[in-house]
Amino acid sequence: MPLLGAHMSIAGGPHKAFGHIRRVGGEALQIFTKNQRQWISPQLPDQEVRLFHQQWQEWGPFPVASHSSYLINLASPQEESARKSIIAFADELERASQLSIPFVIMHPGAHLGKGAKAGLHLFVKNLDAAINLAQNAQGVSVLLETTAGQGSSLGATFEEIASIIWKSGYPERLGVCVDTCHIFAAGYDFRTPASYEQTFAHFDRVIGLEKLKFFHLNDSKKPLGSRVDRHEHIGKGEMGISGFKLLLNDPRFKNHPMTLETPKGKDLAEDIENLAVLKSLLAA
Repeated sequence: MPLLGAHMSIAGGPHKAFGHIRRVGGEALQIFTKNQRQWISPQLPDQEVRLFHQQWQEWGPFPVASHSSYLINLASPQEESARKSIIAFADELERASQLSIPFVIMHPGAHLGKGAKAGLHLFVKNLDAAINLAQNAQGVSVLLETTAGQGSSLGATFEEIASIIWKSGYPERLGVCVDTCHIFAAGYDFRTPASYEQTFAHFDRVIGLEKLKFFHLNDSKKPLGSRVDRHEHIGKGEMGISGFKLLLNDPRFKNHPMTLETPKGKDLAEDIENLAVLKSLLAA
């Protein structure tokens, strides 16, 4: 069965996330490794790194990914913003390496009116610069997250994701995180067996399923093809239950990490409910 979990807060230190994920019974975890509203944060103290590894070991041999700051836009045509984004993303990679996190998930940025072709070119150039700068993070992979295509965001088509991977100087370091809400809002339907097979056959042809390493499980407040990114609780949005059932029981993804990014309060009751719904869909 797939490894189900959630994105968790690191308030009080990254190691605190493990207490949260254990509380909801999760087997996969996503975190920010720093305050995601800051370009650069102080280096993690050795004590925090030790606590993180200790708490991870106590939780179990389960996967952890980090998500990069939303401030970062490696496709920005603005020179100063692109420079800051390169430095900040290199810092994200090195922080992940320090914590032994194998994946950093990132959005492919926004072209800000310059067009997709120009934006993709800049993104690849600046992504490669950041990877090259992060010399202490050789073992960390970058997972490009599929997007809804809202505004000038890149990555709403599998073709754009593939273009980034195969034009990069580091294709072996790049993979994909599929967000169910995002691909649905981008126009990829997977609510019926036929549309599900069509969508993932398309992904396989264009990118290759071997590049798909991680999932975000979110329902969508907005309809198919809306290109609006609004997450909803599982089964309570426009997607409904059927697509999630197909995904969770697809043997090709039986060992893949799948994390929630749905709204929740401090008691995590919503995560507990959403995970229970997902687990109820697994075939016996």
